[in-house]
Amino acid sequence: MAPNDEFIREVDEEYRRDQIAQIWKRYNGIIIGVAILVVAAVGGWRYWEYYQETRSQAAALRYEDALRLSRDDKGKDAEGALESLAKEGDTGYGLLARFRLAAELGRENAENGASAYDALAKDGNLSPLWQDLARLRAAWLRIDSADPAKIRTDLERLAVPENPWRHSARELLGLSGLKSGDMDYAGRWFDQIAADHDTPSALKQRLAIYTALVAGGPVPVTQ
Repeated sequence: MAPNDEFIREVDEEYRRDQIAQIWKRYNGIIIGVAILVVAAVGGWRYWEYYQETRSQAAALRYEDALRLSRDDKGKDAEGALESLAKEGDTGYGLLARFRLAAELGRENAENGASAYDALAKDGNLSPLWQDLARLRAAWLRIDSADPAKIRTDLERLAVPENPWRHSARELLGLSGLKSGDMDYAGRWFDQIAADHDTPSALKQRLAIYTALVAGGPVPVTQ
């Protein structure tokens, strides 16, 4: 390196050091304050992540305990555990608990369970996906008791091609036709199930039984 170049480099570095020293002398309080805020923000975020993870793990254990109670036929105890967890709606397990609680209620009384699903379907804080699932579950519980016309409105809206719950909705609509003796209505929905390439294999197996029932026509009721 030429002497002039070396001299210029040294002068340039000295100038930069002098500038940095002046900036530090003038703004050291602000720089330290910003550094403290950054450290505090990172620490706070890490604590929040840890807190959320701890809550989620605790909720998971409580949910598993509720399921165990249900499997052990301790329905009331399971309902109490699920109700407690459902009140903590800001966790994913809180939502799971609400759906499971509705299922538990439905085991004892179909209409009580359906009403619990109705409340989920009307909850504006839930995504449309979960609201639609609640409507579907309510219809399942009412299929044997309600007037078919009363459950078909929601189900027909769910049976459209772009809805992820369409397969179950179509099956229920077809079953409502079988139960009411309206074979044309039942056949229309079973045809849509057959034509959908994404129909689950288990439903395709049941479809063979459904189509046979449609072909056999209404079963006369004898006194």
